[in-house]
Amino acid sequence: MLSAASKVEKDVMAFPIQWIPQQWNFAENFKTVWMGNIPFGLNYFNSLKLSITMTILTLLFASMAGFAFAKLNFPLRNKLFILLLAFFLIPSESTLVPRFIMIKWLGLYNTHAGLILMGSFTITLTFLMRQFMLGIHQEYLEAAKIDGAGYLRIFCQIALPIAKPVLATVGILKFLWTWNDYQNPLIFLMDRKLFTITLGMESFKSEYASSYAVTMMAAVSAIIPLLILFVILQRQVINGIAGGGIKG
Repeated sequence: MLSAASKVEKDVMAFPIQWIPQQWNFAENFKTVWMGNIPFGLNYFNSLKLSITMTILTLLFASMAGFAFAKLNFPLRNKLFILLLAFFLIPSESTLVPRFIMIKWLGLYNTHAGLILMGSFTITLTFLMRQFMLGIHQEYLEAAKIDGAGYLRIFCQIALPIAKPVLATVGILKFLWTWNDYQNPLIFLMDRKLFTITLGMESFKSEYASSYAVTMMAAVSAIIPLLILFVILQRQVINGIAGGGIKG
């Protein structure tokens, strides 16, 4: 993909494949993507804004819910958790119409706020957080209670520092899912100024249907944040996924 993005158009389909371009056109393709007719930079910013915002909110809600289901004793805790998992069995496509009606009723259609409202809580990631929290030894919590700490302080100063690996996992997974989301922006956004990178890539397919080099440059640009995020957090992600399946 990077090789094709660096070539002139006539060399993209050349056979045999030239992995190292004989004629470099990287700068021109880059300029076409970022300074052309399609507002790629605005699409990029919109995706960054949505992904970062939803990732932060998901980390907050999923960690709090996971801690509550794992370490707090309250009535119907296990039954509520089973009910939560039951909702996970409902395909997201089957809730599109109810969500569309709700967002329209709230006046959030064609806004980023509507997408943020729908995407800030994820059952899968709450389950992952809860499974990791179960592995935190109860002795830590009991010692903190003896020292006079409340649940909020225990959560912030004990549970969260221990849960750094799973927090990194949840963060990168949520960022990845939001960045690559095509269905929700397509349905809930109409204004082109609000379009995300996935809708911007679709526009590229239409505008530059015969220019594979430019399309590949747009694709390379689109995956850069994901590569950077994974390189920085890859060790925590592996530890978080491994620890999320361990109980006790």
